[in-house]
Amino acid sequence: MSGKRPLREAELAREDSQDVGEVVSSTGPTGCLYLVGTPIGNLEDITLRALRILREADQIAAEDTRHTQKLLQHYEISRPLVSYHEHNEMTRAPELLIALEQGAKIALVSDAGMPLVSDPGYRLVTLCLRHQIAVVPVPGPSALLAALSASGLPNEEFLFVGFLPQRSGERRRALERLRIEDRTIIFYEAPHRIAECVADAREILGDRPACLAREVTKLHEEFRRGKLSVIASSLEERPARGEITLLIGPAEPGEAGAHVDSAQSLSDRVEELMRQAKLDRKDALKLAAKERGLTRRAAYDEMVEQKSGESE
Repeated sequence: MSGKRPLREAELAREDSQDVGEVVSSTGPTGCLYLVGTPIGNLEDITLRALRILREADQIAAEDTRHTQKLLQHYEISRPLVSYHEHNEMTRAPELLIALEQGAKIALVSDAGMPLVSDPGYRLVTLCLRHQIAVVPVPGPSALLAALSASGLPNEEFLFVGFLPQRSGERRRALERLRIEDRTIIFYEAPHRIAECVADAREILGDRPACLAREVTKLHEEFRRGKLSVIASSLEERPARGEITLLIGPAEPGEAGAHVDSAQSLSDRVEELMRQAKLDRKDALKLAAKERGLTRRAAYDEMVEQKSGESE
């Protein structure tokens, strides 16, 4: 028999729940930055671990302190709050780093979901890693994953884009770069721009299967499913309000992604894609080939033939 005393169940549970940043350094105080996921709507969607970290934190850095205060009051948590958002992170990140280097435990939260996912925090995280401060994720709800799971669209692989550019021209160029995608694409969008976004996506990507998820986990949660044309019609009848996640599936087999100008040469189309969508030549050729139903090799041969004819 071993002379070591078996750990009691309580000790095992305590070891399992201990966070990386809670280990005490023998060389002095060591702080820890916790990235805490918070509910995206329903306040019950918070983990026990997240509540414990929020209660134990020396400070809570919040995107909107008023919004976070409501969550803390609901769970009777009273901790110092400091604002951390896109407009002050340039100066606030170094201030928080100093506190962390002095041994503080700081919880970073956004208004909803996981910090850094279309929310501020990247600057602080990179500073912590550069200064060897522990960064510990405390997982929580995510609008994109919740919407994807209920969308009915393929989910083996997906691409999360976040927010598209606000300006029409930049948004259309971003969508041009996505025409080559055959995975489910996930966007966040503001309610006053969603109709334009859907219209542009339909024109550039084709009439693909889609899902508009609105107010996920909230009282007025809604899923609108169907092709982009169906989603567009529904938005004309009933404009969407609240937090919106738009998911666009891959084009259905045999369905053209977008209208192809038959009078435009393949090489001209490749140059246009390189210029407008900021693609390199390889990806531009791949996309142009896909638009015409050609293999990339066949498209390359056609381009060589076209250039050969032009040089004669």
